[in-house]
Amino acid sequence: MLVDLDAPYHDTNARDLRFALGAPLLPALRELAVDVGGVRVQLRLLGASHQVRCGSVTETVAYLPALSAAVPDAYALPGYRFRAEVRRLGPEAFAAECADLRRRAEAEPHALAGAFPGARDALTVLAARPAAGGAAWWTAHAYPQTGELVLTETTVTLA
Repeated sequence: MLVDLDAPYHDTNARDLRFALGAPLLPALRELAVDVGGVRVQLRLLGASHQVRCGSVTETVAYLPALSAAVPDAYALPGYRFRAEVRRLGPEAFAAECADLRRRAEAEPHALAGAFPGARDALTVLAARPAAGGAAWWTAHAYPQTGELVLTETTVTLA
């Protein structure tokens, strides 16, 4: 599901994103709760990026200066695995990638995507799927002003 958001675009660039596990739920612009493989996953679009809640895990990747940890390339705890990649693209490649993200958001059975006003390719996409023993999700954050895509993948295994 792709929605046009009526909220200011707060994110600035990939290096300003922060990462947290266990942060309190923040006000969401849109939320989608889905069951994937018998696991409840809440996909949450924030004005500053995203939160996902799965079981007792709450993952936040957002432009929130109060969160001190930069987004890591990889992070793991028992039952939780996270990976992130930043891609820097030229204008044509960036526009093509954003068009593909829009198509994927419409095609994924459990996806929530938000387009922010003011820049066509200011997008945040979240999509959940079943995983062995739990759930997984991927996210994409597009920064048209810098040509950056931040792509994350998370897997949660529930006890």
